[in-house]
Amino acid sequence: MHSETRIPRNGKEFIVFLAIVSILSVHTIAPLIMGLKFGFSKEVYLNTMKVIPFVWLCVIVLVPFVVNPLVTKLVAKFTASTDGFNARVLFTILFSVTILSVLLTIIGSWIGMREISLEPFRTFFYDWPRNFFIAFWIEALVAQPIARYAMVKLHAAQERSAVSA
Repeated sequence: MHSETRIPRNGKEFIVFLAIVSILSVHTIAPLIMGLKFGFSKEVYLNTMKVIPFVWLCVIVLVPFVVNPLVTKLVAKFTASTDGFNARVLFTILFSVTILSVLLTIIGSWIGMREISLEPFRTFFYDWPRNFFIAFWIEALVAQPIARYAMVKLHAAQERSAVSA
């Protein structure tokens, strides 16, 4: 997959990819979830914007250290070497969103409430399916395609500069 232009090829590219996906995701998923839970109002949106940096930091820490190691193992179990790029991407999104939505349904609630309580566990089976559904479609239809497009453009620019050098 090293020659694939839609995925990051090194650590710096992974950081760019993760930044694009996480910023788009957090800025769309969190307001939607909060709006559906508490109503769509300016006050709810502004309160959501206040906690987004903390949720984003949580995502940035969870993805490389918790989510990616688990997703790598799961994708290897559920895909074969003959499976195409799109199948691998879909499984990657499915497993990533599942793990992150479980974790952030709890941790994100704690960040939003500014306290650690049992409330996210009490409402988990009500909140998590909604959170998963929103996150999956935002990832599959918005964040991941934009980040992959950015990778294609980045790799094309790198190839142009390598040819002209």
